[in-house]
Amino acid sequence: LNQVANLTLVTSTCDMVSTAYASTKESHHYIKSVWDAAEKGVKNVTEATASCVQPLLTTLEPHVATASEFATKGLNKLGEKIPLLQKPMEQIISGTKELVSSRVADAKDAVSN
Repeated sequence: LNQVANLTLVTSTCDMVSTAYASTKESHHYIKSVWDAAEKGVKNVTEATASCVQPLLTTLEPHVATASEFATKGLNKLGEKIPLLQKPMEQIISGTKELVSSRVADAKDAVSN
């Protein structure tokens, strides 16, 4: 999970979502109230679940380590085959807009001719 969380695409997307979330919360009082309550609920559930799950995690630790090792190898191969994962979301969006604009311009030219 740490490796996935550290991918440029993932971190930049999380930053964008976080900024939008904070902005929306600050701009809309009623949404802020609802989301604050939801955040408290999620925090309480997470804390309660963590204490219950800890003994199970300890038991499964060797299996989790093996799965993590395989996942790491798979993510490394995926990163090699899909370089887009190493680009920030803003760059991907910008590139996509440019590509679409270019295609639309090409289509307009084709229709004009």
